[in-house]
Amino acid sequence: MREGEYVDSLVDEYATLLRKRLSRDLQNRHDDAGIVEDLEASADWSTSGARELVRLADNYGAFMLRNALAIAVVLGKEDGARGF
Repeated sequence: MREGEYVDSLVDEYATLLRKRLSRDLQNRHDDAGIVEDLEASADWSTSGARELVRLADNYGAFMLRNALAIAVVLGKEDGARGF
């Protein structure tokens, strides 16, 4: 599976997993603690890993993270220095 297909698969998986946690308000608030719980319970993330994922998404958003992903793929960085 190519990286793009893998990302599409992950987006679908997380959209299903986190559906009940997504906000319907105008400020796009969501239940961070609930998302962390769901990632721990259903996606096999550690607490620190799940918190880091939510923090990255909140702080950087999809635009920055897509570009970081593309660079990581080109550099062959499957796992980063932080060990997640």
